[in-house]
Amino acid sequence: MSTVETDNELLKAFEVLQKKEWVDLTHTFGPNSPHFSAFDDAEFTTLFTHDDGFFAQSFQFPGQYGTHIDAPIHFVRNKRYLEELELKELVLPLIVIDKSKEAEENNDYILSVDDVLKFEEEHGKIEAGTFVALRTDWGKRWPDKEAFENKDEEGNSHTPGWGLEALKFLFEERQIKAVGHETFDTDAAVDFHKNGSLVGEYYVLEQDTFQVELLTNLDKLPAKGAVIFNISPKPEKATGFPVRSFAILP
Repeated sequence: MSTVETDNELLKAFEVLQKKEWVDLTHTFGPNSPHFSAFDDAEFTTLFTHDDGFFAQSFQFPGQYGTHIDAPIHFVRNKRYLEELELKELVLPLIVIDKSKEAEENNDYILSVDDVLKFEEEHGKIEAGTFVALRTDWGKRWPDKEAFENKDEEGNSHTPGWGLEALKFLFEERQIKAVGHETFDTDAAVDFHKNGSLVGEYYVLEQDTFQVELLTNLDKLPAKGAVIFNISPKPEKATGFPVRSFAILP
């Protein structure tokens, strides 16, 4: 082996990464999977079979389907499309704030600034440039549509989410880069009903950054130390698309 090869820092880093545990944070989705109520079910169609010489399929679904990445343009005019996000933006140090017990006891749980400060008391200050994920274990309800939507007798959903003030604190005081969660929306369902819009989601995307929705397996990650990868196709002028998110553990 040449000196160039033995001194290649990139290959050494790859060898280190290969020895670590990799955790898939992405749901497998299909026509019967839970999805945002305004969207139709996905349609998967077989175009050709092996009897035709090759197997090929057609997939029809909204960009925001399954575990997906939202580009800033999804909510905010004149912001970036998915294709304009830089590769290095999509690979970030990962912070996981665990509120699974709270969300189980109160399905309408909303993350507060106090929650963030309590997290920091235990795990240290949240670093700038990180991806912060809110763990609620809502992803364990997948693929049960009824359990995921969690509607009451009046048809109103009850799902946990980010509080607007907590998001402002994280982006403005801690200078984080992006967020992710296990539910359909950034905002808790009760906040959406109260405000008449997704103010938290708008705020996040207004920062000209992205978010990832419908994450899973956050219970397999440490509070700090992992790295998240958010890899998606690159369709032209897309507001979002299904993503293959995964984490490498320290």
